[in-house]
Amino acid sequence: MEADCEFEVGGDAPVIDTLWPGFVDLRRTPEQARHLPEAAQLPALAEALAKLNAAASPVWTCKCDFWPRLKADELDAGELDAPPGCIAHAMGCYIDLLPRDGQQWAQPAIAAAVCKRVCSLLHAVPLGYSRIDLIIRRAFITADRMDLGITAYLTSCGSSSAEAERTLAAALMALTDALESHSTVE
Repeated sequence: MEADCEFEVGGDAPVIDTLWPGFVDLRRTPEQARHLPEAAQLPALAEALAKLNAAASPVWTCKCDFWPRLKADELDAGELDAPPGCIAHAMGCYIDLLPRDGQQWAQPAIAAAVCKRVCSLLHAVPLGYSRIDLIIRRAFITADRMDLGITAYLTSCGSSSAEAERTLAAALMALTDALESHSTVE
């Protein structure tokens, strides 16, 4: 599986905001993920969100979205390890991730180490036609506290929409597994 990470923390870079008006705290009731509109369109997203917000998870989520159709000019077939014709059926999603222990990613080097380790685990997954990008960003945890978070962008494609959805579901499970296996930060 293709995976990469980078920092976007300066200037006008997007910020993860847990205080947005539609926020649903799945840490209390992870099973409620299936009621989110995005998860209704992509059931594997509901499963991933439930796992990522479970008490044993090292992370929690504050926002997600799903794009059932990506345009071919928004993708690079080579980055998805796919032949050019397969990107006609492409989709993607993102999940904003925050550490369960609020201080865990306070330092950029710690967040980078987590992302590099997760990418290393993802590279070992034999899944083509997909890619995960982990973007380290500033994150508002409370109105007066900013730390770091990670936005995970997942993209998949296939010879049909159904195949692209199966691949995206597998990529979501690979991400949750990699995050679960990297539950401690050194």
